[in-house]
Amino acid sequence: MWRALARTTLRAVANDCGSPGVGLAPSALTQHQLRHSKASNRFITTTSTAPPHNIGIMSVEKPKIVFVLGGPGAGKGTQCSRIVDRFQFTHLSAGDLLREERSREGSEFGNLIEDYIRNGKIVPVEVTCSLLENAMKASGKSRFLIDGFPRNQDNLDGWNRQMSEKVDFQFVLFFDCGEDVCVKRCLGRGQSGSGRTDDNLDSLKKRISTYNNDSLPIIKFFEGAGQVKRIDASPDAEEVFGEVEKIFVASGF
Repeated sequence: MWRALARTTLRAVANDCGSPGVGLAPSALTQHQLRHSKASNRFITTTSTAPPHNIGIMSVEKPKIVFVLGGPGAGKGTQCSRIVDRFQFTHLSAGDLLREERSREGSEFGNLIEDYIRNGKIVPVEVTCSLLENAMKASGKSRFLIDGFPRNQDNLDGWNRQMSEKVDFQFVLFFDCGEDVCVKRCLGRGQSGSGRTDDNLDSLKKRISTYNNDSLPIIKFFEGAGQVKRIDASPDAEEVFGEVEKIFVASGF
């Protein structure tokens, strides 16, 4: 139960945070249980006794995954839309999936997710992984850009527990952009009616702090493993995409 997993996960996280729990509409996969590790004070996803090959996203070929990282306002969404058109990837934004769940009619988790997003905090990894997993299954596609994830060590650990054996990880596409440029872009986006509650100066300060403290170390980790493709995201979108295109062509896409 792809979405049943999300329902169980979201309810467990909400209970831990003191918020009421609610699930997503049911779908079909294997049963999962969420248990809480008292020693580490972290949630750990465990599966039922179904054979591992029955819980993969794709039965024949593992989906190819590219993580897309960068600070708020670095242009990740803009570039992802161009990659989708040029290289037939499916764009999954972790933030968009969370915002959709937050605004979904009947979701009792709206307030929980809103609190995390508004305060620039990173939503618990079990929630994000489950939403990503649901979206990949529903799409029926085999190439995915995962935008804005993993954002910290807990995200990476959770992904490795829940998803690493089910996908074919390619590389991290890192949009490197100066803080001043990022802030200017986000504020301009907010003034243009983006509808995002975090496109304001107070939220941006928190988001940038979270990015510097939590996300940059993850990028450096992947960089140390030779798995990062770095792009200067300061120029205009057309120039940036010219560099992006070179990377994807050279990677065989």
